[in-house]
Amino acid sequence: MLIRLLWRALASLSLGLGALGVLLPGLPTTPFLLVAAWAGSRGWPSLEARLLAHPTYGPSIHHWRTSRAVPRQAKWLASALMASSLLMIWLLPAPHWLRIALSLFLPLVALWLWRRPEA
Repeated sequence: MLIRLLWRALASLSLGLGALGVLLPGLPTTPFLLVAAWAGSRGWPSLEARLLAHPTYGPSIHHWRTSRAVPRQAKWLASALMASSLLMIWLLPAPHWLRIALSLFLPLVALWLWRRPEA
């Protein structure tokens, strides 16, 4: 029972963050919905079913589950947001270690992302 509640809590938190991502630019929606569906499959099957049946986000969740596919539009958007983050971290006051860390980490994330198949 406690484990099921923990899965539901994770699913709820992820769903809430995904909903915020719809409203806030720069906060992704789909990754949080992927986590919500994953956690829902373990503790809240009806939530998972609703997410999979959603007309907008359901196909993305299905493509990710079946082939780890990411749509090209999402790749471009994520890459643009990462590039703008790098530009801002170098133009605004920030610790030097953070600038270096992000300059190394974000291109690796972009490389990983672009190596995923497309939906």
